[in-house]
Amino acid sequence: MKWYFYFAFVFFTLLFLFYPGDSYYYHIFAYNREVFAKKTVSVELKHDPIPYLKDPKSIPDVTAEGVYVVDLPSFTPLLERNEHERLFPASTTKIITSLVAYDVYKPTQIITVKRTITDGQLMGLVVGERITVENLFYGMLVYSGNDAAYVLADNYGYSKFIKLMNEKVKALRMSNSHFTTPNGLDAPNQYTTPYDLALAARELLKNPYLAKIASTKEITVSDVDFKYFHQLNNVNELLGEIAGVGGLKTGYTEEAGENLVSYYKTDGHKYIIVVLKSQHRFQDTKNIIAWIDANVLYLTK
Repeated sequence: MKWYFYFAFVFFTLLFLFYPGDSYYYHIFAYNREVFAKKTVSVELKHDPIPYLKDPKSIPDVTAEGVYVVDLPSFTPLLERNEHERLFPASTTKIITSLVAYDVYKPTQIITVKRTITDGQLMGLVVGERITVENLFYGMLVYSGNDAAYVLADNYGYSKFIKLMNEKVKALRMSNSHFTTPNGLDAPNQYTTPYDLALAARELLKNPYLAKIASTKEITVSDVDFKYFHQLNNVNELLGEIAGVGGLKTGYTEEAGENLVSYYKTDGHKYIIVVLKSQHRFQDTKNIIAWIDANVLYLTK
């Protein structure tokens, strides 16, 4: 039958071609194996140093009800206390407000203050004042001005701005956070957690422009016509007092207690420290920084 013939033809053809003798094709394979060998590429995987605790039982003296301390590059948690408990954010809300305002405005854009508020910490904006968005960022992140946050939201469209804030929350996977004001004044449906604020802080620190403003100790800003001047001193007492502290945001209301989100750098390592509903936010953070310095080590190769 024909298939026998074709089978025999193919079999003997391959046999003569590749039989390990002195054939031409055998020489190609036998003496040029490097041509046909699969080259192995050596790839060195880079990863952030992994932190660990020298004494896992050591805990800093902290009054805050909510605490989250994390190594920033690897986002490895180092200290946790009620990290997913919903608490009032107070002015730490302005971290999200800043991120949204950066999305919808240009820093050089000029805003006319049409109306403002009189509640809480204020940078002193005046109706009719024409001021840049950048100076409102300083008013909001350095002095924690509630009026600065309100004007940024109001000029975009208050309800639309709040909607964008909660969309930003979802994008950052802050699953236990919701905001109803841009300045953080207490409201029934406004809450966040220590873990969620660490996510927000990480996002702000990715933005060198906002991170620089948040780390400013003091500055004087004015409107574009130089009629109104605003002296802004950072509410964060640790700036300039503790080496390595570079911001980030304070917060306080009677319901929220004392809140503080800090960015700390030491020996080439970076940390985010969140304390919520504290009795002494600055002392709590000092104690945590001392604990980091004494107790956090890193795996080496």
